[in-house]
Amino acid sequence: MRNIHRLGLGILLMTLAACASHKAIEDLSPEELYRRGYQALADTDYEKATEYFDEVEKQHPYSVWSDRAQIMAAYAAYQHNAYDDALLTLDRFIQLHPGNRNTPYAYYLKGLCYYEQMSDETREQAMTEKAQETFQDLIARFPNTVYATDAKTKMDDMTNHLAAQDMEVGRYYLKRTDLIPAINRFQSVLTLYPDSNQAPEAYYRLTVAYRMLGVSDLARRTGETLIQKYPDNLWAHKVQTVLGP
Repeated sequence: MRNIHRLGLGILLMTLAACASHKAIEDLSPEELYRRGYQALADTDYEKATEYFDEVEKQHPYSVWSDRAQIMAAYAAYQHNAYDDALLTLDRFIQLHPGNRNTPYAYYLKGLCYYEQMSDETREQAMTEKAQETFQDLIARFPNTVYATDAKTKMDDMTNHLAAQDMEVGRYYLKRTDLIPAINRFQSVLTLYPDSNQAPEAYYRLTVAYRMLGVSDLARRTGETLIQKYPDNLWAHKVQTVLGP
């Protein structure tokens, strides 16, 4: 019985301490909450930073600090690799503040949350596609911002990433001599990602596949296109061996 009383007292004290701590945060001004959140962020205590920034929005939703705190809470969560939490905050901010001066950055940070989760080319590319979609929205809505400029650079990286996945699958089929699926993959690279860094190899592999399939004229035209478009590329030199004299 005595142990039960002690346990009950311990729980009560913990509850009171939590309430006191929560109350102490609630009593702070929005400026002070924001300042403490920023300090925690500088100290790389991202969980504490998120807590302070979230508290600004909860306790002072109509203050001038609230909008800024939402963005900073999302940034702190992003830095902590808590991407789902960051995305929830950013989606809410974008929905509530479509014309806010920080909205372009919200789109950019949302894109980064997906971008940082991109897997290698041998796996599904759902995050790459979501990042691409988000950056496309950013570029379309806020084309003259620095965030749109950087998003364009990352879009090129993602294009290469997606093209690399198709190339990986195409090479797999080609190795198995499943020529039609291989050809479809290589053609997909050239159709969907013609400016990617995978295009020269796609032409080369397509030439090889056509040659294996016995479609010599098509193989030659494809190889010659590779040589014409990328004369100094390694794959252009290699394809000459495939084409022969």
